Order: sequence, then C-alpha cells, then structure tokens
Amino acid sequence: MSENINDSRYNIVTKIDLLMLNLLKYKSIFVSDVHLGTKGCQANKLLEFFKYTRSENLYLVGDIIDIWAMQKSFHWPQSHNDVIQKILRKSRHGTKVFYIIGNHDELLRKFIPMDFGDIHFVNRVIHKTNSGKKYVVVHGDAWDGVMKHAKWLSKLGSIAYNLLLKLNVIINFFRKLRGKEYWSLAKFLKYKVKNAVKYIGEYEKTVSNYAKKKKFDGIICGHIHHAEDRDFNGVNYLNCGDWVESCTALAEKYDGTFEIIYWDTKRKEYISEDKDKDKFTYIKEAS
Repeated sequence: MSENINDSRYNIVTKIDLLMLNLLKYKSIFVSDVHLGTKGCQANKLLEFFKYTRSENLYLVGDIIDIWAMQKSFHWPQSHNDVIQKILRKSRHGTKVFYIIGNHDELLRKFIPMDFGDIHFVNRVIHKTNSGKKYVVVHGDAWDGVMKHAKWLSKLGSIAYNLLLKLNVIINFFRKLRGKEYWSLAKFLKYKVKNAVKYIGEYEKTVSNYAKKKKFDGIICGHIHHAEDRDFNGVNYLNCGDWVESCTALAEKYDGTFEIIYWDTKRKEYISEDKDKDKFTYIKEAS
C-alpha cells in the first residue's frame, strides 16, 4: 500500500519547483548573434535558456537585433518581444546587462554610450574574471576583412545566408515529422567549404592578436556564428556562437573558468517532451 501523501513528512512540489532547484547559476553569461527580427532566430530556445539560467552579469555580444534584415522585411513575432521583455526583467532584478553593438545592429552605434533603463549600450567592455584575468568583450566585426573592405559583399553574403536559413525551416519541418532533431544546412555547409573553414581560422587568429597587442588575457566575441574556446599565443579566444544555427552561449563559472553551453544538448535535461506527465512529484524530507 502506498503511503499517505498528506503525511507531514512529504512536500508536494510541481515540476517547475524542481527545476528551480536545478537552475544553472553562473557569474557571467555571454550571448551573441541572436538576430531578433529574422525568421532564422530561435527565440523560443533562447527563452528556455534564460528561464533555466541565472547570472550576476549578462553580456549581449552584438547582433542581438538584426536591423539590417528588418530594413528589408519586418518580422517580429511575440517570442521576439518576449526575449526583450525577459532581458529587461533580468536587468530590473539585479543582473548587470551590457549590450555590445554588432554590425547587424550598427545603427545603434551613433547613440553609444547610452543606457536604456538598466541596460548599458557600449561598443566594447572590459570584463575581469574572479581569477583576476582581463578579457575584452566585443562583437568582432571590426576584424572581419569583408566587413572592413567590402561591406556590400558582407550584405550580399547576409542575403545568401538568410536564404539558407529559409531552406533550413523547410528541411527541419519534414525532419520533425519523421521524429528527427533540428539540423542546420548552413552550419553543415560552413564546415564543408574549405574557404569558410580557412576564414574562421584566420578570424580567430586576428582577433587574438589584437587582444595580445593590447595586453589582455583573452577576448570574448561573436560575429562568425562559431562557438569556440582555444588559446592563441597565450591569449584565450572565446566565441559565444549564435542562436540561429547552434544555440550556444558562453558562461563564466564562479572560479573564473569558462564553459560553452550547447543548449540543444543541455535542454534535454530540463525540457520534457511530454509536459502533461508526472505533473507533481512527492519529496520526502530528511528525518
């Protein structure tokens, strides 16, 4: 016979309560290349990530809002609005929020430095870890040769990239019908094309050389949609990735070390596919 659930030794908690006990807590979280305002933005997954994480600092490392894309066609569903509201709510509740400007939201550069509520808009910022190391946090478009010398080509590339993302939607619609997970065509092609791989490697070395020249211990950036944690000549190169293809974020632990969070993998520990099952759980208190 099962025990009486009204016994005082038991507490009734919802699944949400259990998840709150297992929140991912960090000193700092770094997110880049969300591209709100585009169909490729995986805003719902970012909302999940924000729901199950907490941090003292939140760095939005550029291209959070895709003003380039919105100038051509306006796409702003409720989930994109919810992301903005979630960030504002975090800032009101004590999280220090820094918005670093990128190239897709470069129109904001003419207004910086500025504050919007409790959110600080800057071009770059210096982050000091608990271990005493100094990192320069910047979007990274300033070291992109295409951006620097042929901006029109960069915008053309952006159009081609958005077409790939639209194909992604169609491909993944049919993959979902067959019970398969999300797969990125754009990401697949990026690693198959030799020139793209070479571009990523050169970019990483270039921004790391800048950090070394300025005597920083490391650099934290985004821009190329490729999460990474590696060293170049004694400089720690960290890239946040993106929330279009890979859904990744960079997190600083309380000991000053970093980890890349791959949310598509991590979310499986938090998100139940069958939300109606096991709605309540009974926890026995220690005697």
